[in-house]
Amino acid sequence: MAELKGTPAEEGRQQPAELADEVYTAFRRSERRLALSVRLTQLALLVLFFGLWETAAAFKWIDGLLFSSPSRIVQLLYEKLLDGSLLEHTWVTVWETVVGFVLGTLLGTAGAALIWFSPFLSRVLDPYIVVLNSLPKVALGPLFIVALGPGVLSIIATTLSLTVIITILVIYNAFREVDPNLVKVVRIFGGSTGTVFRKVILPASYPAIISTLKVNVGLAWVGVIVGEFLVSKAGLGYLIIYGFQVFNFTLVIGALFVIAAAAALMYQLVASVESRLIGRSR
Repeated sequence: MAELKGTPAEEGRQQPAELADEVYTAFRRSERRLALSVRLTQLALLVLFFGLWETAAAFKWIDGLLFSSPSRIVQLLYEKLLDGSLLEHTWVTVWETVVGFVLGTLLGTAGAALIWFSPFLSRVLDPYIVVLNSLPKVALGPLFIVALGPGVLSIIATTLSLTVIITILVIYNAFREVDPNLVKVVRIFGGSTGTVFRKVILPASYPAIISTLKVNVGLAWVGVIVGEFLVSKAGLGYLIIYGFQVFNFTLVIGALFVIAAAAALMYQLVASVESRLIGRSR
């Protein structure tokens, strides 16, 4: 029995659609191959780096006391993981970082919103914010210790000094750069300042707020580690200072690896939140 075929017009409509599917499939296949190549190259570079490091330490091309070796670092971290001290110190630092990160982002966003609502306040605070932003905040650490005592509060205050000002600057500038025509449309329909903020300013600034979250991840880790250098008796920053004092650089480098892993994980969490929020806003 002969196969039924569509009319020439129907076949003409199907051919561009099939061609588009083929092009899209080829593009996706190419992207997957590229992503796989990137991951394999990254893994190869990492293996090469640690292999060269281990070889250099084994053949004494480098000073093993100062630069240690991957195998000694893994062994030390494994021992500290078994006795529970690694998890304890990591938890202290992660908890302080999360508190500093969340408080810094919330306070900075609230400050930016407050300044946006009050042009008078914006003009009054502008020079102070500029001066505070240019100030090396780490220098404030001793003042926080005197005012708040040698404890967690001083560490979190050091973190906030790094995160709040930069959050205010970035988000307030994002508020100001929102398309004024959108604001005018809401005003024409009788929208109040609060309505303009909720319906226009805040949604339009989501990308800037998310970008600030990513920046604050790194700043929060810097603030906490510096604070632990100054006052802490626990945490990964404390392990680094302790390792330096007893000349145990295996401990110093091991703590740095743990910090890098925890910071990368926290960054990926923020990136995941970013993809969800921006996906919803589209």
